[in-house]
Amino acid sequence: MSLNSHLQELRKKHQHLSNEVEQAQKSPSINNMEIATLKKQKLALKEEITRLSQT
Repeated sequence: MSLNSHLQELRKKHQHLSNEVEQAQKSPSINNMEIATLKKQKLALKEEITRLSQT
């Protein structure tokens, strides 16, 4: 897998997590810990995208 393809996949995953966080925040049945976990995953992906983009 090329770097560009990998970055594209990471961006798709990041966008998917963004959508999940947005939906979770609208849902009263989701607790704050679950939202925090999703946000941490999203941040980790963003950091990875940034790191790979700088190489």
